[in-house]
This record gives sequence, structure tokens and C-alpha cells, in this order.
Amino acid sequence: MKKIYLLFLLCFLAIYSCKSDEKIESVEAESSFVNFNIDAVPYAKLSTYAFFTGDLKNLNPNTKVIPYEPASSLFTDYALKKRFIWMPNGLKASYDADDKTLNFPVGTVLIKNFYYNTIQPGNTTKIIETRLMIRKSSGWIFAEYLWNDAQTEAELVTGTNFSSGSSKNISFKKDNGNVMTTDYRIPSETECLACHKLDNKPIPIGVKPQNLNTTYNYPNGIKNQLQKLVDEGYLQSYPSNIVSTVNYKDTSKPLDIRLRSYLDINCAHCHQENARCDYRAIRLSFSQTTALSKIGVCVMADEPIDASLERIITPGNPAKSVMHFRLSSTDESNRMPLLGRTIVHDEGVDLLKQWINTLNQNCP
Repeated sequence: MKKIYLLFLLCFLAIYSCKSDEKIESVEAESSFVNFNIDAVPYAKLSTYAFFTGDLKNLNPNTKVIPYEPASSLFTDYALKKRFIWMPNGLKASYDADDKTLNFPVGTVLIKNFYYNTIQPGNTTKIIETRLMIRKSSGWIFAEYLWNDAQTEAELVTGTNFSSGSSKNISFKKDNGNVMTTDYRIPSETECLACHKLDNKPIPIGVKPQNLNTTYNYPNGIKNQLQKLVDEGYLQSYPSNIVSTVNYKDTSKPLDIRLRSYLDINCAHCHQENARCDYRAIRLSFSQTTALSKIGVCVMADEPIDASLERIITPGNPAKSVMHFRLSSTDESNRMPLLGRTIVHDEGVDLLKQWINTLNQNCP
């Protein structure tokens, strides 16, 4: 009788254990899903989306939240960035052209976190803002989230009394050891649109095949980013002969390719047809700057600074080149880009200077 009782008890415990395991697995599976209702977004809090698991500040991506990094990064006062793509189950983006944003389906979310890991004092890490671009049936919308000082949550500020944007005073240490202090600019929706506008419609900038046709070190190994999107079911296909940008910091690459890549990610979104600066003389997308005139070599500036600064690029003479002057300025009436920076990008200016000094043609 005791043996029968013990056998019954063991069976009961085994069944209970299995059911408990099933319950735990069910909870874990449920937590792996992003919370997204296209009719309800943008949410008031970043955490509501469940893009990240664990402590929010760790930015540990949830299932199907895929990290990405363009070959060259837009300069934003030396802020570091962590970028991710999420798409609804069963939907895929398609390829249009090397230099055109991937054609993303409705429901796609592009996630871009801006942070510093050398905030002074103490070299601490601090996330300043998270920007979302959400693809709705009517087109792309912006959702700007501002992080609290405790780094526990980011609150939606788009659509509130944030119409003029805001600034946050920070001090951080650069790679060369210099400490910089600036009023970091957190853009308004209007300011976002100024740079992300094409044909008077908002559009992403960095997610072009030419910028993503590079490798990324994912948790399970290094892989081409476009292939990763295909493998994850996020992209239909892509050609094998994409003419791609490079990391402008990579000194093993040709100087002119590095400079063209830098101008593409930092300037081309405005200096193209039907964009903010389409009235100006230069076109700075990577696909067009094989022609030196598109960059402004020997081209008279639309708005000359003075008699010594008439040409956009004066070969062999950075000091007489309008582009060099504008990239070196912090004056709001002179600097380029107009938005997105409050301090000079020394490395970008030096790259431009090096390139100008290699030019030896005479202007007519």
C-alpha cells in the first residue's frame, strides 16, 4: 500500500512540475513580445513598447528587435548611438535602390538612442534621448522620448509643450581626453522634419542599402546587416553589387571615399532634390559625389561669406573654402549642418581639410 501511495505521489509531483514548467515557459514567451498597437502609438512611456528587456537603461533588445549601425554615423555633438529596427510579424521591407531608404511596411519602428559614456564627473553613462520613427499608413511619424536622471524611464515629449525643443547642459570627455561642456539640443518635431523631409514628407535617413551593406557583430556572430535582415524575415532580398559607403574613420579606405561617406550621412539629406537645401548648388549624396562639381569644387557659393570665401571648395586651400568655414563654425547663422550640433566636429573638419589639400586643379 505504501508503495502504491509513493508511486501516486511521485506521479502527482511530476505532473505538477511539468505544469509549472509550462506556466513558466508561457510567461517567458509572453514577455518576449513587443507591445505595439499602431492605433495607440506613440505611447507616453518608452518602456510600454517592451522593445528592451531587463533594466531599460541597458537597452537589451527584445526578440526581433534587431540592432543596426550605418557605415558612417551622423555627428551629434559626439553622442554615441544604439539603433534598432522592429517590424510586425510576417511583414518585410523591400529594396528600391542603393541610395534610397529601404521600403518599409506599415508598422515598422526605427529606434535610435543617444547617450554618452563619459559624462563628467566620473565618466558615467547617461542616455539623453530616444527617437522613434514609426511607419503608419499615412506615412512616417516622429516620437521623441526624454530620459529621466535616474535612467529608469523615458517620457514622450512630442506633441506636448515641446514644440520649440529643449536643451540639456552636459559635460563629457572626448576620446582625446578633452572635457567638453555644451547645451545638448533635443529637437522638436519641426526640427526633426527639417532634416528628415523629402518631397515634403518625413523619411528616414540612415537605413539605405549603401549604408547597411557592412558587417555587424551580433550576439551570435558577425554578419552582413542586410543579410541579417533577410534572415530575420525583415527584408525580401538585396543585390550583390551595392555601391556602398564606408566608415569615414577607417584610414585604410581611400580619402575621397571617406570624405564622400561623411558628407552623405551628415549633409546629403538636405542637399538633394526636393529637400531642405535643394536650392543650393551642391548635391552631396554618395551616388552623386563622384563628380567633384557636386561637392562644390570650384563652384561659386550661393551665399559667399566674403571676398576670400567665394567658392564652396577652393582646391588646395581650406581657408578659402566656404564648406570648411561652415563646418568649423558654431554660429547659428553660419554653421553647417544647421541642426544637430552645437560644437565643432574636429575630426570631420580635419577630414575635409585633408581632402581639400589633395586637390590641385586651377579654377577658371
